[in-house]
Amino acid sequence: MSRNQIHIEFASKTPFAGGVSFGNTGPYERLLGTASFAIDPNEKDLPFIVDLNLAPRNPEGLVEFKTILDIVKPADLSRGNRRLLFDFSNRGGRGAFTRLNDGGGPDLSKQSYAGNGFLNRRGYTVVSAGWQGDLVYNGSNVVAFLPEARENGRPLRGKVRQEFISDKPGVLSMPVSGNANIQCYPVLSRATATLTRREKEADPRVAVPDDEWELAKAKESDGKVELTPSNTDLYIKGGFRTGWIYELIYETEGSRVMGLGFLGLRDLVAFLRYGKSDAGGVANPLAGAVDKAYGYGASLAGRVVREYIYEGWNRDAEGRKVFDAVLTHTGIGRLYFNMRFAQIGRYPRQHEEHSWPSERYPFNFTPIPDPFTGKVDSVLKRPDTDPLIVHSHTAGEYWERHGSMTHTDPRDGSDVEIPANVHMYALAGAPHAAIAADNPRWIGQLPPNNISPQPFLRACFVLMDRWATTGEAPPPSRVPRRSEKTLVSPEEALARFPKIPGVNLPATPSRLPYWNYGPDFDDRGIMSIFPPEKLAGKEY
Repeated sequence: MSRNQIHIEFASKTPFAGGVSFGNTGPYERLLGTASFAIDPNEKDLPFIVDLNLAPRNPEGLVEFKTILDIVKPADLSRGNRRLLFDFSNRGGRGAFTRLNDGGGPDLSKQSYAGNGFLNRRGYTVVSAGWQGDLVYNGSNVVAFLPEARENGRPLRGKVRQEFISDKPGVLSMPVSGNANIQCYPVLSRATATLTRREKEADPRVAVPDDEWELAKAKESDGKVELTPSNTDLYIKGGFRTGWIYELIYETEGSRVMGLGFLGLRDLVAFLRYGKSDAGGVANPLAGAVDKAYGYGASLAGRVVREYIYEGWNRDAEGRKVFDAVLTHTGIGRLYFNMRFAQIGRYPRQHEEHSWPSERYPFNFTPIPDPFTGKVDSVLKRPDTDPLIVHSHTAGEYWERHGSMTHTDPRDGSDVEIPANVHMYALAGAPHAAIAADNPRWIGQLPPNNISPQPFLRACFVLMDRWATTGEAPPPSRVPRRSEKTLVSPEEALARFPKIPGVNLPATPSRLPYWNYGPDFDDRGIMSIFPPEKLAGKEY
């Protein structure tokens, strides 16, 4: 019997989308509050959590943390479809109503948030909760509040690396996390910190002279720059060079036990699906009304779903399946998450952050040997509790995010058979995210691609539900194949692209080297080589 405890508390109960009625389902309501956890670190068969042994314990020997909890459900649950959709958050945001309903926005009380009502008319209960422990809580995002690991009563110390890029001139200072929405690891000593810059990822790193930077927050007023000393802000004299990559490596302290975020999601969804009341006797608001539980995530949230399944969280402490099926879109790769001094939002992009551990083996849903370590691993490896998966990606994932790795062999690039419990689709010509043609932040040489995947995702969602409910599988997977010559090397694709005046092609494809992060990285989640080493002759 599990010793894990969950306590739910709702601060508000309000009409959703202005109280509008959605066909036979009727109106919806929103329950907003928190879920608090006290978990047994010695749970049998608990998936590995980095530094869990260093997390503080309460008098019962349990580890405590909490998360924001947001439930949107039919006001009359008997009119719902007995299905829970868990909306895996992307950096604290909610995506299901945006992608599946063509709605979304900052205010869930407005009718426009429900968009076309797709999920509501069908009777779904939609749940969001925080899992990411490094976000700045702004009062509306879904975040997790996780404990810091401590050794001999003190915060852990270690080294971290940060990258900064300013896409506009005149930026004098930035948070050392690189983003105002991400909590910073403080710089303990400027004397031991190093700062370099380079124009392109592959360029040599050039040290920024000591007299050109400070640990400070800058404010410009009447042509004068005022500096406020800060160990969480980086100031560059004269401003950051537009588009250049700045890299700061320094000693810090205060590493959260990030892996607890997934444990919280597991226990929360299992409670909402199977539980009657919490540890304090508070009734489960969905008790007896959930037959199926589904997960949805796109982009970072899609990678979260993959990592959640890979780490083994789809089996709860009682051995029950948590999610019956999941829909993931544009979620290529893994996460810099369950590690010491994790930086969850980092991932390889077209220009920057190529060496962060967000895309690493295993890539496939089936067991394929790693060509460099000999290890045999797979995203799916627990047939009793693995969910059904509908996975889609776009052309953007092939050009920038190594999307072909999900269905090719990392040893030679040959086609890999996609397992029967995964249906995978590639949307040719579609972007990672549709962007309006008049978007003022767009910096590309050509107008942005505004093809929307939303109609396709709604179809996939209906097919996923049918698959989990009746056993009728979706249409066969459709992805580019080497055997069909619909998947070719980047060099061949660039060579065959027509020459168009005013159109510049990428100088080189996005490479994926085998990076060396240090001897304790794979087994203990501790990075010790800064920057990581690119090993000669080892590239996926």
